[in-house]
Amino acid sequence: MKSLLTISLLLLNSFMFHAQNTIDVSITGFKNDTGKAMIGLYSENSNFLKKVYKSFVAKIINGKVEVVFEDIPEGTYAISVYHDENDNNEFDRLFGMFPKENYGNSNNVPPLFGPPKWEDAKFEVRNGRITQINIEMM
Repeated sequence: MKSLLTISLLLLNSFMFHAQNTIDVSITGFKNDTGKAMIGLYSENSNFLKKVYKSFVAKIINGKVEVVFEDIPEGTYAISVYHDENDNNEFDRLFGMFPKENYGNSNNVPPLFGPPKWEDAKFEVRNGRITQINIEMM
């Protein structure tokens, strides 16, 4: 009986210290419900806006989208989203530089002569908690 209690406490302790996190993302301000929202979660500065850690393709309903990233290890992350209005699976740009489709980022980083920087968009995920991220499309 004593060893069963010990094993149970060890398992509970292990679960508590390795608890995974959840990121609830609410995105508002889409111009319309046409196309889809392309949402990327990034886990490293070097991969930001290049290689997603996890992603969602979501239907836009009444100008907004809600998604939940589950089982996220503790760490630093950033989110970027764009409105793929023409459904071509690309973030369209005029002359390869200027966005033709709406976009948004964690911390609602405003556009300043180019894409957002990791330092401005990053946020911390810790302690097995639910992190709420609200993004307003630009």
